[in-house]
Amino acid sequence: MIGGGQGAFIGAIHRIALQMDGEYELVCGAFSSNPEKSKAGGAMLGLQPERVYLSYQELFEKEQQLPENQRVQVISIVTPNHVHFEPTKMALGNGFHVVLDKPMTFSLEEALKLRTVAAESGKRFCLTHTYTGYPMVKEARQMVASGKLGKIRKVYVEYPQGWLSRFEEGGDNKQASWRTDPKQSGIAGAMGDIGTHAFNLAEYVSGLSVTKICADINTVVEGRQLDDDGAVLLKFDNSASGVLIATQVAAGEENNVKIRVYGEQGGVEWQQSDENTLQVKWLDKPAEIWRTGTGYVSSYAQHNSRTPAGHPEGYLEAFANLYRNFALCIKADMAGEETKPEWEDYPSMEEGVRGMAFIEHVIASGKSDQKWTDFSI
Repeated sequence: MIGGGQGAFIGAIHRIALQMDGEYELVCGAFSSNPEKSKAGGAMLGLQPERVYLSYQELFEKEQQLPENQRVQVISIVTPNHVHFEPTKMALGNGFHVVLDKPMTFSLEEALKLRTVAAESGKRFCLTHTYTGYPMVKEARQMVASGKLGKIRKVYVEYPQGWLSRFEEGGDNKQASWRTDPKQSGIAGAMGDIGTHAFNLAEYVSGLSVTKICADINTVVEGRQLDDDGAVLLKFDNSASGVLIATQVAAGEENNVKIRVYGEQGGVEWQQSDENTLQVKWLDKPAEIWRTGTGYVSSYAQHNSRTPAGHPEGYLEAFANLYRNFALCIKADMAGEETKPEWEDYPSMEEGVRGMAFIEHVIASGKSDQKWTDFSI
């Protein structure tokens, strides 16, 4: 692991997720840009002192010197956005598989470079767009793909938060400080942090690609350097339209991500506050409630569930599904065996590139007087 030391929220989440199914063992890391903090982080995790490194550069150098049967195989990178590109590039270039927290890079230019590096390396890459790991999000995608809803016409996706309703970056809030700093986060605030999740979810469930956007981007809290609120009109490649909302100033809201997709014959609706439920709505018959862990859901939903119906599986399990599917694919590759489609269903390099394109197009559109901006890479 690179990053994710003491006091880092997302590093702890990654560690729980990667160990949930027994597919990984954390063996080494460079947990902070501060060498002493990295040592302390490794000690806290019970790692061998000689495999707790003072920098990610040292990690790659020393791990490459170990015998292959002892060397680390997967690098999990959980640093702020501006420290995504270089360690990912080095990891892939040194022959390691990579799991990277989103958004993929600091800029679209970096993302395009990484795509080339990954292709040349032959190594696998996973981007942790967590919400695609939920069983009923996968069920929604499969229902759309089956054609049961007919041609998709409308997509609504929203990600409301309220934690940045005040100027939190003015105090000791580490998460607020880096996420609102353009030198660490990039050109976008809310749209980069959570808007990319909403964008990814819209394309994942609908199976469509965005071709045009029209954005209204706002910075509501006085003194903030990046956007904290916005709404985006979307056009998809089958002529469907959509609306995306991402805000961090909706006071009282937590993380209730929600998506609705409507076709000619019906629609599906999912939200994180009731993550084990998928609502299926029909034009000419009663609405249905589909549930995680039941025998009637698709193989994708079944594969990504661990418990019988009625036992909640949430954010940590969704995160773990990405890690497990990634591991199953790597192990199959090593054994020279074919992978299953359910295993390959994790966010990869292309989703990362499109996410960075979304950020740059959204911010450009928000600053432009032009109504629509073409979505291109």
